[in-house]
Amino acid sequence: MTSLVSGDLFAQPGLLVLPVDGDGPEPWRSALGPAFDTALADATAGKRPALIVREDGARVAVVAVGDEPGAERWRWASASVAGPMGGLGIDRVVLAVPPSDGAETAAALVEGFRLASYRFDAYRTEEAPASPDLAVWTDDAPDDLDAAVRQADVRAEVTSWARDLVNLPPDAKMPAALADRIAETATEAGVACDVWDKARIEAEGMGGLLGVNRGSLDPPRFVVLEWAPDGTESDAPVVLVGKTVTYDTGGLSLKPTKDSMDKMKADMAGGAAVAAAVVGAARLGLKTRVIGLLPMSDNRPGGRAYAPGDVLTMHSGATVEVLNTDAEGRLLLADALSYARGLGPRWVLDAATLTGAQGIALGERVAAVVARDADRALADRVHRAGEATGDLAWPLPLYPHYRDQLKSDVADLKNVGGRMAGTITAAAFLEPFTRTDGEPAFPWVHIDLARPAFLDTAYGYRPTGASGFGVRLLLDLLAEEVEGGR
Repeated sequence: MTSLVSGDLFAQPGLLVLPVDGDGPEPWRSALGPAFDTALADATAGKRPALIVREDGARVAVVAVGDEPGAERWRWASASVAGPMGGLGIDRVVLAVPPSDGAETAAALVEGFRLASYRFDAYRTEEAPASPDLAVWTDDAPDDLDAAVRQADVRAEVTSWARDLVNLPPDAKMPAALADRIAETATEAGVACDVWDKARIEAEGMGGLLGVNRGSLDPPRFVVLEWAPDGTESDAPVVLVGKTVTYDTGGLSLKPTKDSMDKMKADMAGGAAVAAAVVGAARLGLKTRVIGLLPMSDNRPGGRAYAPGDVLTMHSGATVEVLNTDAEGRLLLADALSYARGLGPRWVLDAATLTGAQGIALGERVAAVVARDADRALADRVHRAGEATGDLAWPLPLYPHYRDQLKSDVADLKNVGGRMAGTITAAAFLEPFTRTDGEPAFPWVHIDLARPAFLDTAYGYRPTGASGFGVRLLLDLLAEEVEGGR
């Protein structure tokens, strides 16, 4: 955990990191003299840390804070040090909070550094380098500093756990194995965990999940996580649903390998984000009841794999004509959303790596948010949480006419809507499963994080591979519930 220090800043052992906004605080300029101005100019020009080695051998990294919005600029500033310092043999890093800033800045600096220091080493044969001890220095610690830094540590840790789950190879996280991994961590955090086997799933009538699983040698799982701290047990819960397709070949509608199937170990990133958010809520002690639903299966072309032309009967009783077996995630989600109706939720959010169209529309740094017009306030909350955390999310419309693309000649719905507006029609497919007797059963919002969840190119504090996108966004939404929402 991050420690808090004060006193003489320039007497602190280890690598001292000075994030500088503008010209920098006068005490720092005076203490370092002309070397400070030179380092700041180099850092600003090169957009990277500039190192000062003092006469006594002490090392100071000067970082020019960029123009990223809000707290992101502090996260990116501290993140820029985490990579370059790897070859310096540093065993302690001290992040200095500028005198004019407080707990929020300190928390952002810690989050950025922790997240940028992430490495997935589970399958490396060489010994991983030890992580340096981390400290935060302030000249006048505010009362809320300790809590803010502790929360930042937890938020970074659960985000890194979600990254680990996504980065695992497919054969290490088939449904039973992944459910066990999640259950172990959840139970340690005080989260109740119920893992349904195939027989229970069959008894619940989850035809979408079972249909997707038909080609697999590994049976499905359905995981229910619940954090209900004392006094909230009877409250209406927030329900988070995460698509958890542990590996997606596309089924009989087989994907190409390059830049497609080779990345499909990440098709459970929505489920990883939901699991990490519920565990994070417990570790942070958030006083709100939250339930996470994780429908789990891989999608393979073997055995009696479901095929284009099949008709599935869903948990809700609706029938779905399958025209593309690579549109499988929405089938799992639909069953979970239908099940959520019986939980009496306050509101429901689903997170999924659902469509390639999301990346075409918004790229790999911004997720899509889709909601009914009546639920625009909830979509706006998601958008604001994205702005605050850097997990950017932009709203797309859900007009009634998008549902027309999903009309089937033989069933209630078909599972694909054609080339146009693919991200929106995927959400339009899900929307009927959030209704009871034709009326919305609860406020609902859908997040498609297909591209932001798994990156080809690192940026800021996000590495290539699993980014952990959505975990901190969800934690912000849950924290708002404690404050009464906005």
